[in-house]
Amino acid sequence: MNVLILGANGFIGSHLSETILAKTDWQIHAMDLTQDKLMECLNHPRFHFVAGDITKQKDWIHERIKQCDVVLPLVAVATPALYVQDPLRVFELDFEANLEIVRECVDQKKRVIFPSTSEVYGMCGDAEFDEEKSYLVTGPIDKERWIYSASKQLMDRVIHAYGKHKGLSYSLFRPFNWYGPRLDNVFNPKPGGSRVLTQFIGNILRGENINLVGGGAQQRCFTYIDDGIDALLRIIENKNHSAHNKIFNVGNPEENISIRELACTLVQFVTAYYPKYADKAHAVKLVDVDAKAYFGDGYQDVSLRVPAIRHARKYLGWEPKINMKTGLRKTLDFYLN
Repeated sequence: MNVLILGANGFIGSHLSETILAKTDWQIHAMDLTQDKLMECLNHPRFHFVAGDITKQKDWIHERIKQCDVVLPLVAVATPALYVQDPLRVFELDFEANLEIVRECVDQKKRVIFPSTSEVYGMCGDAEFDEEKSYLVTGPIDKERWIYSASKQLMDRVIHAYGKHKGLSYSLFRPFNWYGPRLDNVFNPKPGGSRVLTQFIGNILRGENINLVGGGAQQRCFTYIDDGIDALLRIIENKNHSAHNKIFNVGNPEENISIRELACTLVQFVTAYYPKYADKAHAVKLVDVDAKAYFGDGYQDVSLRVPAIRHARKYLGWEPKINMKTGLRKTLDFYLN
């Protein structure tokens, strides 16, 4: 199989590339702006990487889609602070740029696997989010935070329509707070400059207090990257067409903790297991901050986000295996050792 990964240097793309090379005989064709997360892949004979911008290298993409069996357009802005700070960039990249890729797949009759998001469910009131039944609920227009969710949701709907009316073969996967090594740059000091886990690790490393937006009462189901990639590999493999034209929540409903609990656990782990940073961790205070003051007027948050994973269990034979304690230790080992 020939697999095209656009955005290969991202968190998901880099882990996926390493796993494909380690566990399959597939060829990977890949593009991204940079390559710092791909050092384990670059010299591999089955990894064919080009540094480039998907909005500019359109001829290269056209030819690689023609050559490949499966296309994964993973390029996206996925940092909540940027949804508010630069919503047009989010829309242009997450929807418009990826729409061109999807249309190429339609024209060339190639299978596309698109990264949707748990955020498409928005402020849904269900106790757990079901791919087929749950309503997708977002806030008012002036809450620009929802442009990411809306862009992804619209892409999902377009892909589904292409599948139903134009014969596109697709799979959609919705990651629920995947985390692990290489998630973000923990040395980025800008508030909101990375996702919550790496933001907190960076706070500890810099000896800063941890800001808890809205008191950190929001709950999330954190999923270790190895579990997520295991599901994604099964989706790509598509054994007996088990993933054909289906949507999959990929998350760990058993690891549902509040953001405040996450911060406390990180501080405890660093204090107990990483002597070099123990003093800094011990000095960290948890500070409640107002969401508007931290993110701006356009922000709005979700209190609960729990995935139903019946589809992944039934069609992929997948089950998350790595608990939060193990996953956090692996992540901290990467950043702190």
